[in-house]
Amino acid sequence: MRKSEQIVPLERIENRILPIRGKKVILDRDLAELYGVPTKIFNQAVKRNAGRFPPNFMFQLTQEEADSLRSQTVTIDNGGVSMRGKHSKYLPSAFTEHGALMSANILNSERAIDVSVLVIEAFVRMREMLETSAKFAAKLAELEDRLDMHDQNTIVVMSTLRKLLKDSTAKPPVPAKKKIGFHAD
Repeated sequence: MRKSEQIVPLERIENRILPIRGKKVILDRDLAELYGVPTKIFNQAVKRNAGRFPPNFMFQLTQEEADSLRSQTVTIDNGGVSMRGKHSKYLPSAFTEHGALMSANILNSERAIDVSVLVIEAFVRMREMLETSAKFAAKLAELEDRLDMHDQNTIVVMSTLRKLLKDSTAKPPVPAKKKIGFHAD
């Protein structure tokens, strides 16, 4: 077991990866918590190294996106623990897989390095799960198409059988009896 696996369970990281703007991202407050630094310190380090975070590594959420995330939170109570910063006046930043790795590099702490490995593993695992589910969906669609085709073929067979049964229940025409004996026309 690696040292990084003892720090943070992989499932805990996966639960913090969110789909926003068609990308899988993790928010600044979640990365800061995982890396063991206050969100304010984390964001200051990111601002000091802004050149390392192009738009495909990091972006700031809109007010609507932030409100949507807040409305998805079931409860504000955290068992008596201070929730300071959870509802801050600043819009959160979202980090893609590459941005999360870059943020660990700018923090340059042992914990950030260890946790960054797990963050990348979580992103990779989610990507693999999405790929697997996409393949499964394609196979399911193919199976549905086959069933539809079988249903149509079954309908044709059934209607043909009904027609044959209907024709067989009708009395067949009686052939004209040939008269026995010599016939002179």
